[in-house]
Amino acid sequence: MKTLIEISARHIHLSARHLTKLFGKNYQLKSIRSLSQPNQFVSQAMLTIKTSKLTIKKVRILGPLRRQTQVEISRSDAYRLGINPPLRISGDLKGSASVILIGPKGKIRLSEGVIVAQRHLHITSQQANQMGINRRRFISIQITGPRALIFQRVSVRISKQFSLVCHLDTDEGNSAGINRRGHGKIILK
Repeated sequence: MKTLIEISARHIHLSARHLTKLFGKNYQLKSIRSLSQPNQFVSQAMLTIKTSKLTIKKVRILGPLRRQTQVEISRSDAYRLGINPPLRISGDLKGSASVILIGPKGKIRLSEGVIVAQRHLHITSQQANQMGINRRRFISIQITGPRALIFQRVSVRISKQFSLVCHLDTDEGNSAGINRRGHGKIILK
């Protein structure tokens, strides 16, 4: 089966409490573009990520708000920032890396919450059943073209609400010659 591939550039997911601390009371995220997964969007709001080594400005916030604040960066970003975040699936934040987030109305120190996102495939329950894929399974994604390669250990995220798409981080996209979007083939082993 073929799948759309999207590059998930560095971004931030905020909790309601941290949104208020960074942007002020009653601030609402405003969508500038929808993402491929239902009800997900790129907001107009941006923050600065700071460590003792480096600052990265204008990092987009994705909506909607989440239960926990989470920063997703590439391994290259992590090297530049001088931190060592774990490779994890979104939401698995215990013991992850720390940074300071700076907004227009304040700043917060995240004691944990920074990860390098595990490459993953979003797939509907129906599609997963048809292919014999379950949540605990890893699959591979084959990319063809001038920089052909196979990404192994692609985690599977299943929900009846998902749209079929594979998310890679910026470093992975660069290695495959994918700018923002591309296509790949799902390989089951």
